Formats: sequence, structure tokens, C-alpha cells
Amino acid sequence: MLTLKVIQENPEFVIERLKVKHFDATAIVNDIIEQNNLRKETQTKVDALKNEMNSLSKVIGQLYKDGKTSEAETSKARTADLKEEIKNLDIAFASIDAKLNELLVMLPNLPYHLVPEGRVAEDNLEIRKGGSMPELGENKFPHWELIQKYDIIDFELGTKLTGAGFPVYKGKGAKLQRALINFFLDEGEKAGFREIMPPIMVNEDSGFGTGQLPDKEGQMYHATIDNFYMIPTAEVPVTNIYRDVIVDEAELPIKNMAYTPCFRREAGSWGADVRGLNRLHQFDKVEIVQIAHPDNSYEILDSMVAHVEGLVKKLGLPYRIIRLCGGDMSFTSAMTYDFEVYSAAQERWLEVSSVSNFESFQANRLKCRYKGKNMKKPELVHTLNGSALALPRIVAAILENYQTAEGIRIPDVLVPFCGFEMIN
Repeated sequence: MLTLKVIQENPEFVIERLKVKHFDATAIVNDIIEQNNLRKETQTKVDALKNEMNSLSKVIGQLYKDGKTSEAETSKARTADLKEEIKNLDIAFASIDAKLNELLVMLPNLPYHLVPEGRVAEDNLEIRKGGSMPELGENKFPHWELIQKYDIIDFELGTKLTGAGFPVYKGKGAKLQRALINFFLDEGEKAGFREIMPPIMVNEDSGFGTGQLPDKEGQMYHATIDNFYMIPTAEVPVTNIYRDVIVDEAELPIKNMAYTPCFRREAGSWGADVRGLNRLHQFDKVEIVQIAHPDNSYEILDSMVAHVEGLVKKLGLPYRIIRLCGGDMSFTSAMTYDFEVYSAAQERWLEVSSVSNFESFQANRLKCRYKGKNMKKPELVHTLNGSALALPRIVAAILENYQTAEGIRIPDVLVPFCGFEMIN
């Protein structure tokens, strides 16, 4: 959520920057300024009436003592009228404040100055590529056929147990999942991230804090009786650890990571783009999250991008890094880098990670601030997160890119975690 200060002091800047996200903020910004001014006027009236009431309260007793009963009764009656006026103004203030907050949550985050113009994925900016394209020849198979051939993931059984988009991992397929999770966690620990094991259901306040609510409620599984939400990513519970917290400036940056299952309702329709592991309702992911000082959050973003790049390099997968254009960015992000790996049998790029800086947008919702020794009052932190990594498409790329006539070779870096070198 953007701060009122930014909107009030720089309304035209806010409107212009949000055009990069193809969001027309003119009407909302004007309404916010109007509501904020109205709120200030209402508060000023309340303060004036309270001051008058306090002054009268101080003299009423003395008037009675001085025998000025008539004046005392008049002042007492005025005090009662003032209480009623204040009550009505308090109700009006609450209504104005609620309307103001409704307007504030409608505005997306401002894109960073390096975010490219554009509306769709084709307008994104490729930063760099890495890795070598595998040469598989004509007898290459997409991962959904390899899965069936080696009986390592069962989509039909998942449909029987739950529904489409909830696969069952079996044998070496399950071990490959566990190997990847442990590899990602070990690499994260080496990079200084502390492992967290959070709940995989969160309350409404947590969903609001990181911006999933009210923007993405249709994409989340909702346990309506308890009003809990299944997490779409570990970003939600891990970042919300710092909701309503003032952290010591000396502790920044705070680096956490978590492995969790993730749940998303928007698995998509039919076609090759969503076939097999390409898009699921439930999937595993390791998430890295940082709480950072505003002065160096973009340096930290670069370090997180480098960390994710190191993972795909070690897995030996061809990849590319893309800076998202304004129209392809999320509601909450100030700048996002996507990682894609090449799926050799499908002959297409698959997104496996998004690494984002949210600046103070989430922190303002979370009321997460930092305070240093020489600071008069706390300031908002910056929050960042990234997938390091999401498993399904990584698994798809490994199965396809490492396939041989004898079976699927396991990347060298995963062999110690798997306990085997081939799936055959």
C-alpha cells in the first residue's frame, strides 16, 4: 500500500508512474486527497469541540461553588450537546477513514524507474542467458510421457484422490522432489538464509499484509468456516512474521527461507502450456525472503537474483533472466525479475522463479518498521522475496533435458541427495 505522504505530496508523480503499469490512477488519487482533507477537517472539528468541552468541565464545578447555578447549568447543557456533536463527528470520521483505506488498497505499487514500458510478456526485457542447450535428437519425449514411462508421477491417481492438478509423486519421482528441496535449502543456508517452517494456512490479516487480499482472493483456496487461506507461496507467512514489528536497524537485512507446499486455484485450461507439470494446483517451492533497509534494497535484489542464478547453473539447465515490463508485473511489486529454464522436448521456456522488490508497499500494510539509534521515529522497511526454486517446471526441465536412451540422468549436484544417478 502506498503511503498517504507519497500520494499527498506527489499526486502527479504517482499518476504518471502507474501509467507504466497501465493503471489509470487519476480518479482514485483525487478521491484519496479529497477524503484525506475531509478527514483532517473532521479531526480538527473534533479537537476543537473536545477543547471547548474540557474548558467547560473545568469551570462548571467552580460556578456551582460560586453560587452561579444558572450559568453552571447552561455550561452543563452545552457539555452534553458537545458530547453528542463529538459522537456524530467520530462516526463520520470512522466512515471517512474506512473509505480512505478502501481507496488506498486499490492503488498498485509504483514501478521502479528501471521497469521497462510494455503491456504483455513479449515486452519484457531479457537481461542475460546462460547454460547450454541440450542436443536430444529426434527421439525426445515431453516430460508427461517420461513420467508415465518410468512411473514416477501419477496424475490420474492424484485426480482420484483430490482432483486435476494434484499429482502423486512415487518412488524415484518422490526422491527427486525431496532431493531438490534439500538441495535448495542447503544452498540457501550457505547464502545466509535462516530456515523457517511456517503454517501453510494463514488468516485474512496475513493475506492482506503481503497483498494477496483483496487482490487475489479468487486464486486462493479458502477454508470458509475458519476464514483461513491455503498459502499460494511461503512469502505470505514468512513476511508476516514481521507484521506489527519494529526491528532494530542493526539487524537488517533479515534473511529467511522456507520450504512449503503451495496452493493456487488458477491452474488454467487445456493445452500443452498447462499439460503435465507445467501448471498445478499444488506444488512445492523453496522461498527466500528478506527484510531490508531502504537504502540498499536494490543491491539485495541483485544478490537474490545472483543466488537463484547460481541454483539453475548448478542444475545445468539453460536459462534466461527477464526484467518484467510494467504491464506484466504484479500489483504489489516495484520491480521483478523472472527466471525461465528451457524445456528441450517442449522447445519452450518455462518460468521457474520470480524475484521481486516490493520496496515499502508490503511494509506499509504490515506496519513493519525499523529504528536506529539516531532516529527520532521508526521508518518503513523494504521487503523482497523470490522463488529459490519452484519445483514442478524444474523437474519437467530436468526430465526432458537429461533424458537418454538408457533413462533420465540425474544432475551431478543432486546425486548425493537422491542416492541414485539414473531414473530407469
